[in-house]
Amino acid sequence: MEAGKMTVSINKAINTQEVAVKEKHARTCILGTHHEKGAQTFWSVVNRLPLSGNAVLCWKFCHVFHKLLRDGHSNVLKDSVRYKNELSDMSRMWGHLSEGYGQLCSIYLKLLRTKMEFHTKNPRFPGNLQMSDRQLDEAGENDVNNFFQLTVEMFDYLECELNLFQTVFSSLDMSRSVSVTAAGQCRLAPLIQVILDCSHLYDYTVKLLFKLHSCLPADTLQGHRDRFLEQFRKLKDLFYRSSNLQYFKRLIQIPQLPENPPNFLRASALSEHISPVVVIPAEASSPDSEPITDLVEMETASQSLFDNKFDDIFGSSFSSDPFNFNSQNGMNKDDKDRLIEQLYREIGALKEELESFKAESERRGLQLRGRISELEAELAEQRHLKQQALDDSEFLRTELEELKKQREDTEKAQRSLTEIERRAQANEQRYSKLKEKYSELVQNHADLLRKNAEVTKQVTVARQAQGDVEREKKELEDSFQRVSEQSQRKSQEQAEVLETLKQELAASKQELQVLQGTLETTIQVGAEQNTRIAGLEQERDSLSHAAEQRSKEMAALQAELQQLRDALSSEKESSRKERETLQTQLQDKESAERTLQQRRAEEQFALLQGSAREAERMVQDALSRLEDPAHISCTGSADYLLSRTSAASECIERLQDAHSKYLTNRTDVSTVLPCVALFAHLISDTILQGSATSHMAPMEPADRLLETCKQCGSEAISYLSSLQDPGSVASANCTAVTNCLHRISAIGEELRPRGLDVEQEELGDLVDKEMAATSAAIETAAARIEEMLSKARAGDTGVKLEVNERILGSCTGLMQAIQVLVLASKDLQREIVESGRGAASPKEFYAKNSRWTEGLISASKAVGWGATVMVDAADLVVQGKGKFEELMVCSHEIAASTAQLVAASKVKADKDSSNLSKLQQASRGVNQATAGVVASTKSGKSQIEEKDSMDFSSMTLTQIKRQEMDSQALISLRSGSSQQQRPLRSAGTQLGAAFFRRHTINWCKIHPEAHVPRIPREPPPALKDQEPHRCRRSPWGWERGLPGLTPAANCTCIY
Repeated sequence: MEAGKMTVSINKAINTQEVAVKEKHARTCILGTHHEKGAQTFWSVVNRLPLSGNAVLCWKFCHVFHKLLRDGHSNVLKDSVRYKNELSDMSRMWGHLSEGYGQLCSIYLKLLRTKMEFHTKNPRFPGNLQMSDRQLDEAGENDVNNFFQLTVEMFDYLECELNLFQTVFSSLDMSRSVSVTAAGQCRLAPLIQVILDCSHLYDYTVKLLFKLHSCLPADTLQGHRDRFLEQFRKLKDLFYRSSNLQYFKRLIQIPQLPENPPNFLRASALSEHISPVVVIPAEASSPDSEPITDLVEMETASQSLFDNKFDDIFGSSFSSDPFNFNSQNGMNKDDKDRLIEQLYREIGALKEELESFKAESERRGLQLRGRISELEAELAEQRHLKQQALDDSEFLRTELEELKKQREDTEKAQRSLTEIERRAQANEQRYSKLKEKYSELVQNHADLLRKNAEVTKQVTVARQAQGDVEREKKELEDSFQRVSEQSQRKSQEQAEVLETLKQELAASKQELQVLQGTLETTIQVGAEQNTRIAGLEQERDSLSHAAEQRSKEMAALQAELQQLRDALSSEKESSRKERETLQTQLQDKESAERTLQQRRAEEQFALLQGSAREAERMVQDALSRLEDPAHISCTGSADYLLSRTSAASECIERLQDAHSKYLTNRTDVSTVLPCVALFAHLISDTILQGSATSHMAPMEPADRLLETCKQCGSEAISYLSSLQDPGSVASANCTAVTNCLHRISAIGEELRPRGLDVEQEELGDLVDKEMAATSAAIETAAARIEEMLSKARAGDTGVKLEVNERILGSCTGLMQAIQVLVLASKDLQREIVESGRGAASPKEFYAKNSRWTEGLISASKAVGWGATVMVDAADLVVQGKGKFEELMVCSHEIAASTAQLVAASKVKADKDSSNLSKLQQASRGVNQATAGVVASTKSGKSQIEEKDSMDFSSMTLTQIKRQEMDSQALISLRSGSSQQQRPLRSAGTQLGAAFFRRHTINWCKIHPEAHVPRIPREPPPALKDQEPHRCRRSPWGWERGLPGLTPAANCTCIY
């Protein structure tokens, strides 16, 4: 398709005439976008139109752009996103006009912006919103959070559609037949696109809400249900009003929504849901091309049909003498009257028969058209299903080709890696040879430098002269280049102007040809009209003859009319008297109705007072429970407190809306009472949860949180009290309660556990890094043990060599068992990720299960750190500088850390998994190796002590006594120090256990699947002498940082 033809169609479709857009011009624009695979031509033409200066022009632009977004090429959206800000500015500009098309253009532009944003966020949805159920599930990626957000976006989209629907109807005068006027059709034409969008959005919203109710509790989705119910009522009313307009009956078949909305609390109601299908008949055409029925021809045909029927019954002779007065002059008057009455009755029967025949033909025509519409709808559905199947097959074929390409790329990468390794070895050999030659080149280079200095001095003068010449030459070349570029640019501009003129000339020739064809058609139509006029003149003569006969009948009917007028005057007099009586009764009824409304308003306010009183008692009870000693032992988490404050804030917004509705209509409190009860419940829950959270918080935030909760309760009681007073119910405001909830949320954010200071996207990479670091640490530890064993064999003899070999051998066995356990943990972890991630990537799975991921990271760190500490302790023992007890404690610590890793991996594993069995077997192997280390250490310690027992044979009595006194003094000193440290150690152990127990319970309430029971234990001896710090992720409840590192860097807790 030529760009000139598309430009002409766009200018014809978007003009200042207040008529509907012709379908053929819009179809040409749509085909043009498919031909050029985009909307560049459309926007190049639209940008030259004065959309901000003419409201009708802007309205028709919105209509055509809406059609392109729905039925145009998929790249129309990409080409139009850059103009989104311009559409927003234009919407705000037209919003300042309250008359004519101003508000219509503003709301329509907002709808188009919302549509572009929706399809940008959800690229799986096509422009016409036609999707299958499987494609709808894929759009949410089987994630309840994605379905929740998608439902909210569909609500916003449908709300914009309904706003445009209502605004168009409110701008029309429905008391007249506006749908048959050109101005009315100009406003109603875009609603066809809106009806098509609304039917799909309603269907998808119903299906998504049923899916959400199957995954989430009903209370969480209360806001979704309320919003859906409001939109359901609006959409049902608008569909009903649209189906009654004559304009839509010929162009579109509008579905009717069910009488009652779907019951989302009953899962089986989904099978009762019927997707609304909008059918556009294939023979439907635009209003401008529909022929107008000639009323004169209809009247003539009706009259001729009546005359023919009359002649068939009474004979053709009656046309000249209908009542045979010439042959019946001798008949009396009574016989003539009977004959006239008989003829009138027969004429009435014939008219009734004719009307029934017409009604039957219309009914059968409607049935046939309805059946045709149904068949066309089924055909459209089958075509749609066929297209979906083709799209699915094409998508799968594309995925298969991508997988093949990835496999080929992987094989190429492996082959290139092998080649790179081979080249690296060759490069190392070359480097050794080049290094030898380098020393020779250095000496030669020094000699050449000395010679080069002398030559440089001679060349400097020559280079300066040559530089001046080259500079002048370069300037001349630059000037020549600029002149040539200017000439080329001017020639290109002239060529473009010439091409534009050629296109306009071709378009003008095409229009001339179209006009010539139209002129010929007009001449033919004129000839046909002349023929029809001749026939009409003949019919006019016959009608004038019939009119003379009718004038005689009119004289008789006028006499009857005078009698009817006399009777009518008497009836008017009696009606006037009856009207006065009815007016008196109506006034009495209105006064009684006002009294009844006032009484009902009082009863409704009494209900509101009762509800507010009960709500006030509920909040007061929550405040009184803050001082209850039994409540002091209750604890809560900051995350749960934040969820309660968020729910309370949303409830306050709904309560404010319901309160404003009640003030406009005080006879209806149905919307206020549920909100008041829910308000009291959520505020009470927030107060109690805030108090429970303060019991486990530091002193200063706990005091601020408790004081804010009390203030929130006081403000809520004040607000509920104002609702009970008739004088202050109109001025009641809960802004103070909202401010208190904001302060509670701010304090809760401060008290939230921070966890790992890592972005969610980095958790997947961090797991792999930590597991790799753990494996590297274990391999390093095993290598160090082998090195220590070789040194011990070279430098030690006798019992010491035997002890060192036994200890280091058991440590080597422990390292090997840990390596087996880490490999089994990696296999199980990989299996968990593959079975649990679904269509998501491993990084998304780790981010979704961040608590479990942090546990794996913490456990992995603990294993690597324990291996390093144990090797250090073993090194000191072998050198004779360390203690055997430290080595035993380190081995126990490694066993506990591996148990922690096993527990963290076991949380999400399948109980029947083979990898889980391998991991448990490896864990038992680590325990056995740990027992071996402890046994060899104890045995070695006993052998060393027996060897080092004191020899008293060479000592005198005085030396023995002195040695005994020194030993007793040392024992007394250590006993006193132990007595002093025992209370401090006991208090530290109790505090750590309480801290761990408190946080473990809280995590169990929130994330029961991530809870791994741990028993607080004493830290290893290497950390006993360091300063303690509080840490929620510590395996002991208290963590002692290593020198030179911040405390958080050594935190190894799973939580």
